[in-house]
Amino acid sequence: MRRLTLAAAPLLAAALGAAPLAPAHADARVDVVNDRGTGDADVRYRTTMTVTGRGFQVVPKGFGGVYVMFGWVDGAGRGSWRPSRGGLTGRDYRYIPDAEDASASQGYLRYVAFPGGSTAGEADTVLSRTGGFSVELVVPGPVFQSVDRDGAVAEVDCREVTCGVITIGAHGVANAANETFTPVRFGTVYDDAAPDTAPDTAPEAPEAPEAAGTNEPGEPADVADPTTAPTPTASADPDTVLATDAPSQAGEPARGEEAAAAPGLTVDRVTAVAGHAMTFTGRGFRPGEQVVGVLDDGIAALGPLVAGGSGEVAGVLQLPANLEVGTHELRLTGAASGVETLERFAVAAADAPTPEPVDAVPADAGGTAAAVFVAGAGAALLLALAGAVLTRRRARRTA
Repeated sequence: MRRLTLAAAPLLAAALGAAPLAPAHADARVDVVNDRGTGDADVRYRTTMTVTGRGFQVVPKGFGGVYVMFGWVDGAGRGSWRPSRGGLTGRDYRYIPDAEDASASQGYLRYVAFPGGSTAGEADTVLSRTGGFSVELVVPGPVFQSVDRDGAVAEVDCREVTCGVITIGAHGVANAANETFTPVRFGTVYDDAAPDTAPDTAPEAPEAPEAAGTNEPGEPADVADPTTAPTPTASADPDTVLATDAPSQAGEPARGEEAAAAPGLTVDRVTAVAGHAMTFTGRGFRPGEQVVGVLDDGIAALGPLVAGGSGEVAGVLQLPANLEVGTHELRLTGAASGVETLERFAVAAADAPTPEPVDAVPADAGGTAAAVFVAGAGAALLLALAGAVLTRRRARRTA
């Protein structure tokens, strides 16, 4: 795992502090507001932001639409991060991976479809005729993990680089008119939202966290006590407090919490079919931490998932329809603990349609026909011989 840093980050941050970045298209613009009426995200807790877009290009019945996601873009390239200019995820911009299907999304990525499009049923909302939309986007905290095109996991710290709301063309369709970046600053939004985290109050044993994005306004995510620094690990910076750190230090369970189970991953092999949704469960992670999953070398990814009170996660991974039949590998990685577990499993092909039954000749039909033919031929031969004998007798009588 590597940390994303930019030498020009202080200069970029100063420039952004003076004035927001201009959108990629003169007409497309985005407003981001939290439930307290400001544009900041909380530095300690998960924040649900209302993202409102206006002036986006509308393609009636067009394929795709707009992705709305939280992440980082390389501001040093003067717009070269944009996919329409050759920008690549993992190199020129990074975002929190999530399912684009509204029914499976945890709120880190939203899909806005074109009106009348073939995939509008999977979207969170549809662009209006004038190019407007409104969605709720979850910001888990200032530190998140992203997945490169080669499947490598990298950490982004929005306290060191400038992060914000990114909009790009959906389903791999680059659209310069709909590419924007709106910076989001981190600060104290919910200063009175977590009374249980006061210095003189011991944290209670954590309950199983809800799925990301289900918090009520002002409710903190399942995070570490902000007054207690996490125990340093080989993959976590001891000076960095993740927004989803566990309420207990590594190796020491919280009061009322059992010791974490050994890391492990179980795939439901019955659902491991190309084009199907495959379910899985994982264990051994730090309670409350973010967990990301990667299939093979990045063919598919999902997360972050939020580990439960016992360090468990459960998820559904949509397997690509063109996934090759054979052995594949699913890998889960914990953001705070660095715990990694994997399982190799066999992927089966989708069931082929059953052919309609057809009228067939019985298996012994050939033998029966041959027997009938032989019997008939034998009878004819006997008749011929009998005829020959009769003819000879008549000839002798007349002689």
